[in-house]
Amino acid sequence: MVSEILKSAREAIHSMWDGLCTAFENKKSKDKYGIISSEKVEICKNAPCRLSFKNISQAEQTGLGANVSQVVKLFISPEVYIPPGSTIEVTQNNVTRRYKHSGISAVYTNHQEIILEAEQEKA
Repeated sequence: MVSEILKSAREAIHSMWDGLCTAFENKKSKDKYGIISSEKVEICKNAPCRLSFKNISQAEQTGLGANVSQVVKLFISPEVYIPPGSTIEVTQNNVTRRYKHSGISAVYTNHQEIILEAEQEKA
């Protein structure tokens, strides 16, 4: 009975997720000459997820523009392991953005929460 309740709760939570997540981990490898290189390896592709945004301060005017502090949180299934330092690409509401995994995941029974850091957009 308890497992049925947990299963129903998980399905309800996951039904609200309208994003898709693809994650990449940087793997280092050494070639036969001893040269170390790094390549991005796909960890998961199009995993259902949801982003949550929270502004933690008002826009602050600087000489170069305005700075806004914002917390971006990724909600994803607890079965998906995304190590810290990974690159995460999320498409939600027809907008795709890249983020860096900035910390250790908070894993719960029905989901996990990962705090993300936006990658700097190149001009």
